Amino acid sequence: MGRMSVRTQSPEPSEQAAHRAGFACFVGRPNAGKSTLTNALVGKKVAITSNRPQTTRHTVRGIVHRPEAQLILVDTPGLHKPRTLLGERLNDVVRATWAEVDVIGFCLPANEKLGPGDRFIAKELASIKKTPKIAIVTKTDLVDSKALAEQLIAIDQLGKELGFEWAEIVPVSAVGEKQVDLLADLLVPLLPEGPALYPEGDLTDEPEQVMVAELIREAALEGVRDELPHSIAVVVEEMLPREDRPADKPLLDIHAFVYIERPSQKGIIIGPKGKRLKDVGIKSRQQIEALLGTPVYLDLHVKVAKDWQRDPRQLRKLGF
Repeated sequence: MGRMSVRTQSPEPSEQAAHRAGFACFVGRPNAGKSTLTNALVGKKVAITSNRPQTTRHTVRGIVHRPEAQLILVDTPGLHKPRTLLGERLNDVVRATWAEVDVIGFCLPANEKLGPGDRFIAKELASIKKTPKIAIVTKTDLVDSKALAEQLIAIDQLGKELGFEWAEIVPVSAVGEKQVDLLADLLVPLLPEGPALYPEGDLTDEPEQVMVAELIREAALEGVRDELPHSIAVVVEEMLPREDRPADKPLLDIHAFVYIERPSQKGIIIGPKGKRLKDVGIKSRQQIEALLGTPVYLDLHVKVAKDWQRDPRQLRKLGF
């Protein structure tokens, strides 16, 4: 049976332990808790969280700084059976990422039985031989101890069936922050020895424009998830400090386009008398200001980019 890590206290780092630094990525089917876990570890909202599958499209890295180690989290898009060209691109990105990281954390919600989607990913993981794999059981706050024990055993079995051993099996609740530190303690020893790869203050190396676009996209998806599941892309055209402002009262002008696939979707995004778009603007502006720490003027426009998910030229233009 794979080692079950249900310790409640972190091990004391020994004085002369060498510094470690490396990359980890979390995988799991949509809504398995990957982004929430990234945010809990980094302690600041970096990866977008949404209860809609396939919202994380960019590789957002969160960075966990510790005295003895630096853990860089690569947030891969959810792996799914490709239905569109976009889906195929995502899967290529995912496999390339898995081969390059130092450790993979497979997120499996405690409150859902293992299903075909989990097996599909586990099979893919089994083919990546060298990289150590940790099974992370998320959302443990939603189940009792008996259900949790059954899930841990089922996950252990899954590894055996596919011919590999989990480096660890760790239950966590990112929402209750239980075990999140322990998870970092378990990931760190699997990283290679070496100096920090990023300066102390960095939480993510994702360009700010991409993170701003993600926040707008997340706000735009609120409330229209069923009508426009994946047909929204956001491009930040420019971010410029307003020129005539005194140094102690800066203002950042952000001009962004929300792209949709069909003219009929425009009304859905804009809403009656423009109310929805206005709400999207207010909500995302607050989050952008929190992220960048500066007041923002946000100028949002909705544009139609016909069938962008299936058109390689449009995909390139929209950053995929």
